[in-house]
Amino acid sequence: MRQAPTDIARPQSAGAWAGRSWDRLHGLGPVVGLVLLCAVGTALNGDFATLDNAMNVLTRTAFIGIIAVGMCFVIISGGIDLSVGSMAALIAGSVILVMNGLAPQGWSPLAVVALGMAFALALGAAFGLAHGLLITRGRIEPFIVTLGALGIYRAYLTYFADGGAITLDNALADAYSPVYYASLLGVPVPVWVFLVVALAGALILNRTAFGRYVQAIGSNEQVARYAAVNVDRVKVLTYMLLGVCVGIATLLYVPRLGSASPTTGLLWELEAIAAVIVGGTALRGGAGSIAGTVVGAVLLSVISNILNLTSIISVYLNAAVQGFVIIVVAFMQRRRP
Repeated sequence: MRQAPTDIARPQSAGAWAGRSWDRLHGLGPVVGLVLLCAVGTALNGDFATLDNAMNVLTRTAFIGIIAVGMCFVIISGGIDLSVGSMAALIAGSVILVMNGLAPQGWSPLAVVALGMAFALALGAAFGLAHGLLITRGRIEPFIVTLGALGIYRAYLTYFADGGAITLDNALADAYSPVYYASLLGVPVPVWVFLVVALAGALILNRTAFGRYVQAIGSNEQVARYAAVNVDRVKVLTYMLLGVCVGIATLLYVPRLGSASPTTGLLWELEAIAAVIVGGTALRGGAGSIAGTVVGAVLLSVISNILNLTSIISVYLNAAVQGFVIIVVAFMQRRRP
């Protein structure tokens, strides 16, 4: 009679082991996909596997990857932000206008660039704060708030640029260019910044009370409230964190072209959300990882890079490929227990 409980417990243990094994395999999905894509890219074009191409892919990934780190927090908490591309465009234009305005005042180019960077971060945090307050205090759905902000931000940039482009002064552009074009130990500066932001994001999400609160709110907001979590405060902070990430990505992007136009940051929101979802973060919230988001961002960049090198399909269909990826991954998540 004593053996009966043991016999019953064995299937339960086996089921639990199988569930954990499935979770681990599912978590490795983006990594496996990235490895397979790299193998396919190498087979299709020998230039794909070169160090220069790898650095080019990582540099171009940095902008979307940094935004995706912030977006990961928002989606895990159960929110969404559709305005990050337009926000980046307005921040870029505003920073250039501020820097061009400070240059004739006798400030050194380096001081002007430093002030412009600080202004980009502050403006991003302010936009995120506005989103968070409208969502929490105004009780408006995140989709509606950020969809409206999307139109507002890009319209104001178009107004400031008078329908054209806002261009950075040449002297400031020379002082600012190392932020994008310089390298450290052979690795471009944007890649180093992306790495630091990703490490900081992973630390915050996995090793702080704030990160646990974000996941708890996404899992069950009502239970989080009963557990004395300040849900509104945490939500506001997630949108502010995303705004700061947009500011960081923008200040890295500005020296690349030295200008901002109504097309700046176009579809960045699609790419950032795609990177988060492909990286394994649940659309319904409550679960996700920064590491997966980083892999998802790199994976999407590799897809675009392969399409550019091989011309399998038109490069104008890159956004369509990303859209299909979002739909397929969302469908697969829906079928998961």
